[in-house]
Amino acid sequence: MSEEVPRPAERAKRLPRAVRERQILDAAVSVFSRYGYHSASMDEISEVAGVSKPMIYTYLGSKEDLFGACIRREATRLLEAVQDGIKPDLPPDMQLWHGLRAFYRFVADYRESWTVLHRQAMTVGGAFAAEITDMRTRAIELVAALVVSAGTRKGLAEQAEFSGAGLSAALVGAAESLADWALDHPDVSDGVLASWLMNLVWLGFNDLVEGEIWKPSESDD
Repeated sequence: MSEEVPRPAERAKRLPRAVRERQILDAAVSVFSRYGYHSASMDEISEVAGVSKPMIYTYLGSKEDLFGACIRREATRLLEAVQDGIKPDLPPDMQLWHGLRAFYRFVADYRESWTVLHRQAMTVGGAFAAEITDMRTRAIELVAALVVSAGTRKGLAEQAEFSGAGLSAALVGAAESLADWALDHPDVSDGVLASWLMNLVWLGFNDLVEGEIWKPSESDD
């Protein structure tokens, strides 16, 4: 007598919890990126994941809980990709360039993740927007540390610290806007995108740490 083949539901139970959760989150990111939070259905997520809705609720909770888990996972993956891309043995400007390259590479490779993080989460607002704000704050702190490091090398750490956070916030905002543009221009490489942004903003940072600061003319209010 041949051995009975386990049914799909029986095979599913044998997967480790971490693997099953990853499977569900992958499916949820795909569905949320396509339809948005409000229009996405748990039925669709269940079908894409190949698991039952009760299993999704058991592992990751309600639709709101699931969306929050998606945001946290993708935000962590994005920041880790950027941090891993930075080469600490290089000068601050090259560290930032490599970090930006890693950022744009992530956006290109994980378009659905970026869509959920930058478009869907902010549209829904509330606690989800707070998660994105936290991610952005961590990114700003990362850039600001490089600005202060560059200023310290020039003996202008105090000046760099004073302006670093605000200018870093501007850089992060510009990086996000360029990332959205890049989604519609996949032919532009991550290295080119990073270089464009460096030419736009780092030259200003460099002037700052060199002590060269633009000021309005005295005739202006």
